Parts: sequence; C-alpha cells; structure tokens
Amino acid sequence: MLQDTQTIRYYQKLTDAMVDLWHRGRRMEEIRIYVEGYLASLRHSNTIEAYLIHRLEEEVYSFLRDPSNFEDLYQLQTQVDYDYR
Repeated sequence: MLQDTQTIRYYQKLTDAMVDLWHRGRRMEEIRIYVEGYLASLRHSNTIEAYLIHRLEEEVYSFLRDPSNFEDLYQLQTQVDYDYR
C-alpha cells in the first residue's frame, strides 16, 4: 500500500492515463510499454526515492493485471440497472 503523498499522486496520474489509453483503443502491450517509460523517467529524474518507485511499480502492475479496471463504465452501469429490475 502506498503511503507517501507524492507517490500516490504519481499512481493516480499513471492509472488514470492507463484507463484513458484503454478507452482510446490502445492494447495492453502498448499500455505496459507506456508504464515502463513512465517508471523509467521517474527513476531517471530522481524525483522520489528508488524504494518508493519500486512500490509504485508493484501497485501499478497489480492495477494493470486486474481486468475490472478496464471495463467500460457504460457496460457496468447497464448491468447494474439490469440486475435491479
């Protein structure tokens, strides 16, 4: 679990970008390459400590592996509406 506020901000920006790329029609492989580049730039810039980047990397790849994070919100809402009828 992330606790550092700066790392949490990077996590939020990165996961939002991942979902946005998915909705724009990008494949998982392209999103993974984007994540690798983002993390590499964080390592190169030394904005946060290396151990925080490692934790961020673990959380982001966990997010990427969870298919529910990339479901269409419209489909989810339709399913919820259908279930309650």
